[in-house]
Amino acid sequence: MQEFTDRLSVSKSLEFDFDSNEIWEIISEPGNLNLTHPFCESNEAFQWDKEGRSDRLVYLNGLNYIRNFITWDEGLGYTLLIGEEDGPKSYVVWEIDSLEGRKSKLTITVYPYILDKIPYLLAKFAHAVWVRPRLRKYLESVLSGYGYYLKNQKRTPRNHFGKHPWFS
Repeated sequence: MQEFTDRLSVSKSLEFDFDSNEIWEIISEPGNLNLTHPFCESNEAFQWDKEGRSDRLVYLNGLNYIRNFITWDEGLGYTLLIGEEDGPKSYVVWEIDSLEGRKSKLTITVYPYILDKIPYLLAKFAHAVWVRPRLRKYLESVLSGYGYYLKNQKRTPRNHFGKHPWFS
């Protein structure tokens, strides 16, 4: 995994007024992005069992990504690779932390492939001014989609937290 974790990353966390078991229950459900993700057109599981997990995420703009889950730590989180079927992949870490008073925190960290092939100093600049702001907004919307779903017990409306230039 070091080939992925050496990349520049973007991380975002959100605290929830739900315990970690409730967070795990929704993020580990096959097809859960259909209910929670504000930029998801569809989310179909190919495989979702003890042998492995993979699914397809089609964004509102038609971008078609495959997610292949690498690790699965029951109740704690998982890691996955995401990207076009035969294209480069980003590495993503989902982590749940229990907090006091039946609260929890969900953190998503993305190690994007987008700047992987350019010189480090140029990549660092592009990451700071272009990738990080957009990816943070994306992660904030994704996390907020889980909050919306858990609080309201209904599907998160598409583009509910604003449109995104990469995925809407």
